[in-house]
Amino acid sequence: MTYNSQKELLIIPEYGRNVQTLIRHAREIENLEERQSFVEEVVNLMMQMHPQNRNLDDYRTKMWKHVFRIADYDLPGVFPPNGIIPTPEDVRKQPDRIPYPKKETRYRHYGQNVQILINRALEMEPGPIKEGFVQVIGSYMKLAYRTWNKDTYVSDDVIVGDLHNLSNGKLELIEDASLDGLTQANKRRRRNTVSNKNDRDDRGRNNRGGRRRDSRGGGGRDRDGGGHRRRRR
Repeated sequence: MTYNSQKELLIIPEYGRNVQTLIRHAREIENLEERQSFVEEVVNLMMQMHPQNRNLDDYRTKMWKHVFRIADYDLPGVFPPNGIIPTPEDVRKQPDRIPYPKKETRYRHYGQNVQILINRALEMEPGPIKEGFVQVIGSYMKLAYRTWNKDTYVSDDVIVGDLHNLSNGKLELIEDASLDGLTQANKRRRRNTVSNKNDRDDRGRNNRGGRRRDSRGGGGRDRDGGGHRRRRR
């Protein structure tokens, strides 16, 4: 008995030994047209083995790459439909490395978006629009601070100082301005969400209770004027 461990090593085991034998046999076909047709039929067979992937993009191209890999890239006179013959270098080809963005982010608990907003504010013309925009930035900074530091109290003076440092002293908040606008709006939104959920639950309970009362109220028998039960016909 011959064991699989004694046979030729499988290049891509998912296709099995018979497919590998067919591809290796294609190299022995002398007629180039017959060799091309034979390999195309082998590709169709490989695609039938995994029908769930037939609709994927470039799946047939992938099959042709596997065929050449199993044949050790030795299939003279055989061309894929796209005309590009796979090579061993294609397998070892590595994608270009994407450099990791290197940014010096100060006060990371505010996030990179705060610095983007500050840079946008620095480009704006002085006026009420810029002042309102800076006010929104301060409110967002306080909301972000309280989000990631729930156990720590933060005063407006801390936000004013951090905004001053992040903008290199070029942005200042209006004196006596409240920075709790976004925080209060966030709390109201949560309260409204809970209130709406409770209202839906109450309506659901009332509807279920009404249906139960209706089902209890209807019966198969009625009482006549004398109190005797009368069968309903």
